[in-house]
Amino acid sequence: MTDDVQQDEPEFVTYNVVDGVAWVMLNRPQYSNAQNYRLLGQLDDAFRRATEDDAVKVIVLGGEGKHFSAGHDIGTPEKDSHMPRERKTLWWDHLNKGGAERQYVLEQDGYLGLCRRWQDIPKPMIAMVQGACIAGGLMLAWVCDLIIASEDAFFQDPVVRMAQPGVEYFAHAFELPPRVAKELLLLGRRMPAQRAYQFGMVNEIFPRETLREEVRKIAAEIAERDRFGLMLTKQAVNFVEDLRGKRQAMDGVFHMHHLAHAHNQLMTGNLVGGLDAKAMASANKKQAGES
Repeated sequence: MTDDVQQDEPEFVTYNVVDGVAWVMLNRPQYSNAQNYRLLGQLDDAFRRATEDDAVKVIVLGGEGKHFSAGHDIGTPEKDSHMPRERKTLWWDHLNKGGAERQYVLEQDGYLGLCRRWQDIPKPMIAMVQGACIAGGLMLAWVCDLIIASEDAFFQDPVVRMAQPGVEYFAHAFELPPRVAKELLLLGRRMPAQRAYQFGMVNEIFPRETLREEVRKIAAEIAERDRFGLMLTKQAVNFVEDLRGKRQAMDGVFHMHHLAHAHNQLMTGNLVGGLDAKAMASANKKQAGES
């Protein structure tokens, strides 16, 4: 348990340091590591802890259980968007706000703002992805510098079913060629790890049973480098991405995302078009040919 987790709060994220590598693990396997806001808060605490520890050279982000992450929590008993929360990126409280402001403030702080901060963490980050990496799961993988996947991993953003143009941290057209990004969104199909590798979104693929050990080896190799050199290298590539318009594109699409929320609310009385976690999971399995 991290020092920042309250004793009466579930441990949604675990943290361990071994040989200069911080292993940060999503810990809601019973819900496929769906991300409620308390999990995201604990994740931010863990990343801050790793950043401030001079003994840590590399951060690995993974998920316990069968899947990396099924995305945002839109239906578990621990869903907590209605609860007070510590703001992380200097936005005001969403709970006492009305209209579009409530959801905009919540997601600006809890999704887009956090992901941007995590992308700028000055230490190399590796996403260790097995099983499902869906919607909000993509956001967590995409803020990392490398993505190492298991052979059975898949990547998916099915939120167009909810009349949304994609998740809040809209990196699709930077991670993939434009037509492939459109395919990922318009069809909402699962993209196998091997196909993601062909487009450069995934760096390496290993069998699930050896994934952790292979990630450990890669992290150990990176950890041999000079800390300041690693930081500057990461900053350099991130700088080029921003020159290509990544930040401005995300700002624009975030506003489209919230136009879609407002439209859904007007048309269906629901921010996500009347769909819930069960409906989305059922449609996902049907599309994939699963029972």
